[in-house]
Amino acid sequence: MIGIAGAVTLGLLVIGQVRFAAGFAFGAALSVLNFRWLHQAIANLFAEGQTRVPRRVVAKLALRYPLAFATLYLFYKTEWLPLTAMIAGLFVPVGGILIEAVVQIRDGLRT
Repeated sequence: MIGIAGAVTLGLLVIGQVRFAAGFAFGAALSVLNFRWLHQAIANLFAEGQTRVPRRVVAKLALRYPLAFATLYLFYKTEWLPLTAMIAGLFVPVGGILIEAVVQIRDGLRT
């Protein structure tokens, strides 16, 4: 996911779209952070020998969408970064999932 975000951001910078690149990079960073927090929560839920999920993990899980929406709203209202670029950046995990699906299908066809 980070590779996709970096490649697209670099491509946008090369063609001269600095504000759009910054917005895309911000949206991508927000989505990668959101994905990481979700991954940590799931890993803690299924950890062996643990009877309770740590409060910090629960707080991250509960706050991830409100924080993301509040941040996007702030940038939308102040017009610091283009909203379309930030929304496009939020779709970086979808690109990562699609690439992983293609790799898995290719590996399955080889056997």
